[in-house]
Amino acid sequence: MSRTQFTRRRFLATTAAASAVAIGAPYVRTSRAAGRLSVGFWDHWVPGANDTLTAICQEWAKKENVELKIDYITSQGNKIMMTATAESQAQSGHDVLQFLAWYPLSLAKSLEPLDDVMGGLLKQNGKVSPAIEYLGRSEGHWLGVPAVTGTQVKPPCARIDLLKSQCGIDVQAMYPAGRPPTREAEHWTWDNFVVAAEKAFKAGNPFGLGLGQTTDSVDWVGALFASYGAQLVDAKGNITVKSDAVRRVLEYSQRLVKALPPDVFAWDDASNNRYLISGQGSLIFNPPSAWAVAKRDNLKVAEQLWTFEMPKGPQGRYAPFLPFLWGVWKFSRNKPAAKSLLAHLLQRQNVERIVNASGGYDIPSFESMRDFKVWELVEPPKGTVYHYPPRTEVTWMAGAPAPASIAQQMYVQAINTKMIARCTQGGDSIDKTIGWAASELEGYMRS
Repeated sequence: MSRTQFTRRRFLATTAAASAVAIGAPYVRTSRAAGRLSVGFWDHWVPGANDTLTAICQEWAKKENVELKIDYITSQGNKIMMTATAESQAQSGHDVLQFLAWYPLSLAKSLEPLDDVMGGLLKQNGKVSPAIEYLGRSEGHWLGVPAVTGTQVKPPCARIDLLKSQCGIDVQAMYPAGRPPTREAEHWTWDNFVVAAEKAFKAGNPFGLGLGQTTDSVDWVGALFASYGAQLVDAKGNITVKSDAVRRVLEYSQRLVKALPPDVFAWDDASNNRYLISGQGSLIFNPPSAWAVAKRDNLKVAEQLWTFEMPKGPQGRYAPFLPFLWGVWKFSRNKPAAKSLLAHLLQRQNVERIVNASGGYDIPSFESMRDFKVWELVEPPKGTVYHYPPRTEVTWMAGAPAPASIAQQMYVQAINTKMIARCTQGGDSIDKTIGWAASELEGYMRS
């Protein structure tokens, strides 16, 4: 995604040892899995996370008698995305590659169907995130399986003390560590969210919500639109931006923007992190990386941070989701081994080891795997990220449910945040903003 630099700062991860008994693999290989295999994984920014993934892969390789080569490819400078495009064009490269979000769909013609692998995993592990269904399948076939490393959601990370003293909200009472949300959480709605934002702004510690054109901004605004049922393009490719739901989101945004820092339209993916860690902001939408950096650089702030669910809208509670997927190229010379490795990596005990190595940053896409102890144990304060994994929310990819070719353009061009900018900073009316968006969408369909 050319506009997205997707570069969070490295953070110190709390690791926990995982132990589990082996369970039967859903995709059983024989000695045919032997031979050579080349794999390209995303280069994790959590120290030690790559080592754990390597160890799991090498354990499999030794058992299967496979000569395994692993490369870790950074997302900085869009290198991992450019690698995927280059290998697809050359029909040469790794056997297995890690893809960000849209790439399995955009490179579908070059990918090996993984229905056999995914079918077994679904039977074994149960439901997968709806966003993975959306991004991993094309014409009835699975083209990617959900990668563990790097997959994230972006819920609120907020100051316990400031929300309580300035906004009258006790986030720990709504979302207690180690327990499900309480009845008070039902009041955590977008309507009450904007009231809290106004109180925080008046008190001098505004919510830090980016409205720029990089992933953090696009993702949370996409979840806001979804929670109001505001689709820009439907699943059949019809332009649906001219709707009452879209109008309500833009009206809501006009009020919310007044309670945010004035420069949020220029923020990148690091801006909200810095804003919270500095002690100025009282809430951001982010994975636990901001908390972990605060633990290193500003412990007093870290001790007051709590991560919890997104506000609820008229159509439900949606979590901003940005996943990676693992895929196998059609030109791979060892597809049996490639599929066997992917099935091995997504065994529950291996997923837990990977998640532990990231300090709970990585989010499993199988809903049955959101109960690992790591989220309950990390501190300070203890349980701070217990409600980070989405358990009652719908994980949502901004741009859905539009066909992938259109949704990807909507995402890369940040059309949702641009709409908010036009009707709050650009001087356009809501009607004019919606008309502009409709014209842009028509252009995407012609391109």
